[in-house]
Amino acid sequence: MKAWLCENPIGVEALQWLELPQPVPTAGQIRVQIKAASLNFPDLLIVQNKYQMKPALPFVPGTEFSGVITELGEGVKGLAVGQRIAAFGGLGGFATEVCIPATLAMPLPDAFSFEDAAAFICTYATSHHALMDRAALRAGETVLILGAAGGVGTAAIQIAKAAGARVIAAAGSDAKCDACKALGADATVNYTSQNLRDELKSLTAGKGPDVIYDPVGGDLAEAAFRSIAWRGRYLVIGFAQGAIPALPLNLALLKGASIVGVFWGEFAKREPGANAKMLGEVAGWYAACKIKPVLDRVLDMEELPAAFARMAARKVVGKLVLTNP
Repeated sequence: MKAWLCENPIGVEALQWLELPQPVPTAGQIRVQIKAASLNFPDLLIVQNKYQMKPALPFVPGTEFSGVITELGEGVKGLAVGQRIAAFGGLGGFATEVCIPATLAMPLPDAFSFEDAAAFICTYATSHHALMDRAALRAGETVLILGAAGGVGTAAIQIAKAAGARVIAAAGSDAKCDACKALGADATVNYTSQNLRDELKSLTAGKGPDVIYDPVGGDLAEAAFRSIAWRGRYLVIGFAQGAIPALPLNLALLKGASIVGVFWGEFAKREPGANAKMLGEVAGWYAACKIKPVLDRVLDMEELPAAFARMAARKVVGKLVLTNP
C-alpha cells in the first residue's frame, strides 16, 4: 500500500508519499481499500501539531474516507468483503488502504458515490448534531452561519433549510456569498466588506439570529454574539481563524442566551445509539435529495499537498476530495 506518512508534525511539507506494508485487520477490525478521502480542517491542524489529539508518531493523516471492504478481522459480523462503506476513522485516510474498527463503518447504498460519501460524515454529522440536537432548531427560526462557504458551513445551510429555518450565510467574499445563495441561503453577509452587526440588525429587523453556528471563532465571535436574539443559542463549532475568542459573559446574561459547545466526535463515542440514529436520518435526507455535499475539487491522492495549500489559502468552497485509481 501507499500512504502519506507524517513522521514529524511540523507542517504539510514534512509529509511523505511512501510505500508501506499492507495492514492486517485485528479482531473487530476491517481492512478497507480507500476509494476517496476528504480534507477537513483538523487534518491540517494535526500535521501542524496544533490539534487537541496528538497521535503517536509516525501516523497517516486523513480523518474521513470511503471505500470497499477487502478483509474482515476475527469476530466481525454484519459486514462483508466487497461491501461499500464510509467512515470517520480519525486517521489513516490519506492512503490506499487502512484498517479500522468495524463499528466505524457506515454501509453505503449503490447510489451514494464514493466522492460524496467521503465528504459526508464529518460535516453533516457535526451540523446536524449542532443544529438539531444542541440548538434544538425549530422551523421559522433564523440561523446565522459563519464561515458558511466551508465544508461544515455548506452542510449547515442545507440542514437548516431542510429543518425549515431562515438562513443568513456569512462568508469572506462575494463569490462565496453567491455560492451560499445557490445552496439556499435566504440572505448573505460578506464580512470582509460589510459590517456584520449592522447587516444582522437590518436582516432581522433588530431581533438578531436565534441560532449562531460558528466554526470560525476569532474576531467575528463577539460581533456575532452581541447580535444574538433573546434566548438565542451560540454554537461553538471550532476556531478556523486560529484565535479562540473570549466572549464577555455579561452578554449571555443580558440576552438570556446560551453558549453551547459542539463536539460531534465525543457525542458519537458517548452516545453511539443516538449517533447511529442521526446518521441514518441524514443518509435518508441524502437519498431524498434534501442534502448533497458541495465538492470544491476532486484531486488525485498524490496531490494532497496542493489540496492542503488550497485549504490554507481559504479558497475552498465546500469540501476537497482526493481519490485513488
